[in-house]
Order: sequence, then structure tokens, then C-alpha cells
Amino acid sequence: MSKLSGSVPFYHVVAAIIWRPAADSSLLISKRQKGKHLEGLWELPGGKLELGETRIEGLRRELKEEIDIFCTDSEPFKQVRYEYENCSILLDVWEVHAFEGEVQAREGQEVRWINVDNIGKYQFPAADQPIIDAIANNAKAKKAHLL
Repeated sequence: MSKLSGSVPFYHVVAAIIWRPAADSSLLISKRQKGKHLEGLWELPGGKLELGETRIEGLRRELKEEIDIFCTDSEPFKQVRYEYENCSILLDVWEVHAFEGEVQAREGQEVRWINVDNIGKYQFPAADQPIIDAIANNAKAKKAHLL
């Protein structure tokens, strides 16, 4: 986190689009816990970068802490800046193509594999919406290309 004098806190947040192995068009989402900012909304797994971490180091740390996997193949997907009333964030999303381990919710949160076609049925924070739209649009484009 960084903060300029008189301004709201700024957070660089890394998050992952994690595709389920076996290529069945499912990705992993996580529900924000009660008592946390934006509680009850769904999100992509991830969290805040720590001081001195690279983006990939932070992503790997967050995925290990939250869901007990180690990312072995990923690439940047999209970045979104968003201003909440109490903070400003840079949401830095990566697409994870391969990982080691079995997904386990390590922080008591609910995690769920969902088909990408159903992503619109879940409520995400406002900052995530451009990412969710891009995921849905990319999935539609890939399906159209396969037809």
C-alpha cells in the first residue's frame, strides 16, 4: 500500500483467472468473507502486492496462501484502475494456464469452479467488472472461432 498526503490509500492487487485442468471452460472464483471490504461478492483469487515483490512473486504468494496452488504458467491478462470511496486500486489480472497442487480454500472462503458461460450469474465488485466482461467476451470469441 502507498498513500499520498491527503489522499486515499492505493493498493496494487494481483488476481488470477485460473482455468480448470482438462480444458472444460471452467475457471475458479472465490467469495469474499463476511467482515471484509465488499463482503459476499465473488472475485478472482489474489490479493495485495507486498513491498518489494514483483507481480508474479505476489501472484504466486497470494495463490499459495489463499488456495494452496503454485502457478507454473501464466501471462498478464488485463489491468484496471478503480477508485473506491475509501481507496484506489490497480487490479492486475493474470491468466494462469498451469499450476501445481490441488485447490483448497485455506482462509475459510468459499471457492467454486464455474463454467465461463455462467460468469454473468455471479456478482463481482465494480472494479472487477471490466475484467469479467473481457473474460466473457474472450470466451465467446474463442467459441465462435471453433465453430
